[in-house]
Amino acid sequence: MTQVLVVDDEPQLARLLVINLKARNYDVDCAQDGGTALDAVAAHRPDVVLLDLGLPDMDGIEVIKRLRVWSQVPVLVVSARHGSEEKIRALDAGADDYITKPFSMDELLARLGAVTRRTLSDGSTNADEAVVETEEFTVDLVARKARRRGKNIRLTPTEWHVLEVLIRNRGRLVSQRRLLQEVWGSSYGTQTNYLRVYMAHLRRKLEADPSHPRHLITAPGMGYRFDA
Repeated sequence: MTQVLVVDDEPQLARLLVINLKARNYDVDCAQDGGTALDAVAAHRPDVVLLDLGLPDMDGIEVIKRLRVWSQVPVLVVSARHGSEEKIRALDAGADDYITKPFSMDELLARLGAVTRRTLSDGSTNADEAVVETEEFTVDLVARKARRRGKNIRLTPTEWHVLEVLIRNRGRLVSQRRLLQEVWGSSYGTQTNYLRVYMAHLRRKLEADPSHPRHLITAPGMGYRFDA
C-alpha cells in the first residue's frame, strides 16, 4: 500500500485529503508543520509527500531543501501560491510537481498517481539508467546515440545536453531557469526562447507527433519534463 504524508495546517483540507486518499487505498499520515513533517519522513519513510508551502513554523520550500539533503522522496506541492516565481522556486528546491489551490480531486489524484507509479516502477526516485527506451525511440546517454524506428538520429551537442538533463530527471519537472543554467551556464536564466527552439528540434527528431509530444512535455511558464 502506498504511504502518503499530507503536510498542511488547514484541518479541513487535510481531513478532506485523508478521506479521499484512504478511499482509494492509500495509507495516509498527517503533519501540521515543517518540523513534524521532517521527523515523519525520517521515521516512517513515506512513498510521497503532499506539501503545503504556507506552514506555521517554516516555509515549505525550506522543508523541501532540508529533505533533499538526505531524502529523494517525491514531493507534490499543494499550495495557494499561484505565481510562476513561487512555482519555480519550489521546483528548483527539489519538488517533483506543483498544483495550486483550489484544485479538483481528480487532478490531484492523477498527479499523485503519476508520481507514485514512477517511484514504484523504478524502485528508486533516482534516474541513473543510461539507456532509455520508448515505443518510438531509444537514447543511450553513455554512447551518445539515439535511434528512432531503427535509424540513427543525429543530435547536436546542445540538443544532447538538454535531453540528458531531462532524462536524468525523468518524470520530474525541471524549471526553465534550472535547465538554462545547466545547459548554457549560470549567467543564463531568462532566455526561455533558447529552450523553445531546442525543444522543438528534439521533438521533431524524436517524437512521433511533435505537435502532440508524449515524452518531451511542456508545463507552460514553469519548465519541461521527460516521460518515458
